[in-house]
Amino acid sequence: MKAAVGKRRKSAPVKAKAKKRPKKKRAGVALPAEYNLLLTATLCLLALGAVMVFSASSTTQVLSDGNLSNSAFYLKRTLMFGAVGLLVMHLVARHGLVAVRKLTPAILAGTMFLLLVVLVAGTSVNGASRWIGSGFLQVQPSELTKVALILYGADLLARKPKQVRTIQGMMPFLLVVGAACLLIVAEPDMGTAMVIAFAVGAMLIAAGARPIDLAKIGLFLGFLALLATLVEPYRMDRLTGFLHPGADATGTGFQAAQAKIALGSGGIFGVGIGHGTAKAGFLPEAHTDMISAVLGEELGMVGVFGVTGLFALFGYAGLRIAQKARDRYSKLLVAGLTSLVLVQAIINLFAVMGLAPLTGVPLPFVSYGNSSLLATLFAVGLILAVARGGTAGAGKLRVVEGGRNTGSRNRSRSSRGKSTQSRGGGGGHRRTRRASDGRRRRASG
Repeated sequence: MKAAVGKRRKSAPVKAKAKKRPKKKRAGVALPAEYNLLLTATLCLLALGAVMVFSASSTTQVLSDGNLSNSAFYLKRTLMFGAVGLLVMHLVARHGLVAVRKLTPAILAGTMFLLLVVLVAGTSVNGASRWIGSGFLQVQPSELTKVALILYGADLLARKPKQVRTIQGMMPFLLVVGAACLLIVAEPDMGTAMVIAFAVGAMLIAAGARPIDLAKIGLFLGFLALLATLVEPYRMDRLTGFLHPGADATGTGFQAAQAKIALGSGGIFGVGIGHGTAKAGFLPEAHTDMISAVLGEELGMVGVFGVTGLFALFGYAGLRIAQKARDRYSKLLVAGLTSLVLVQAIINLFAVMGLAPLTGVPLPFVSYGNSSLLATLFAVGLILAVARGGTAGAGKLRVVEGGRNTGSRNRSRSSRGKSTQSRGGGGGHRRTRRASDGRRRRASG
């Protein structure tokens, strides 16, 4: 008997190790399909963006200064800031969700302060003061503000979900968004303000706002946008060029006309990467706002549909992640950030194709822009953090509390089971003794 008990004790640790092995295997498999889809779409768009930025900017750089060594100037910056952005995305995806929510008030206050600094001491480029600093350390605060407003809205509407039921309840959030948009329009940068308005509207829909309230807010914003267009002559020229594109093809409609020529020249399969001619002085801002036209000329409609498909994949994965989010804050955050990326892509592609007025909105991940690239990859990191199962709201606390309660219940059940086993074990010994006594009596008899 002692030898048998000794064997059982020795084999017990082996059985415990065998049970722990499958748990280790399960821990390494946990990423959902939406995580991989979103990451794949992001990396593909980044790679395509690096190629197109080099193709669109190299010719312009050589023609401007005649130095072949500067042809990769924008490519080097794109690769450098892309690497920094990927590092930020990785860190935020693994450890940053809770910290970012705690720092949301500071992030929002910092971006609003930078918007004020831009109006006072901003760097002017092409008549617009949208940047702080110069050269390598140039920052565009409006790009950071877009993400900050989504963070603030998700936090506020998650803590006070009843506020979306009325316009009065949404007013604190709308006032902050309105103040930020006024500062951005004053730069002037109406395109970014439009992106913020559409992204915030999408997040309010996800939060459960009534359609009638959203329609009233939309009508009011449309009236303000029309007023802002009538006040500024260059905005009126863009609207006129959109409504009558052939009326002044060498003046107000020049950029839109050249974009259409570039798309038409590409045909189905394009003229080949690096062989386009629209970027050689015909298409202004070819490597930033109008990079979609260069892409359409060199990769054709196949390239345009490919980029559209990648953004559709990004949107599908992001909205699925929002649908599966474990708490309200994560749901609203992912819905807002995904909408932010999709709205920018739609406005840029529609403007290049002549389906919307030109607004100066870059194509996410593809257009050249250091601040835009860093802010967008930061947003992707937050979406990936939610996809990994992370939470930053009350839902996580309830799970922990439930886990503690469940653990205490399991411990109580296990203690009861042990007492029952000890009783059953004693009964078993008695039965074996009685059976052995019976056998001895039969043998003696």
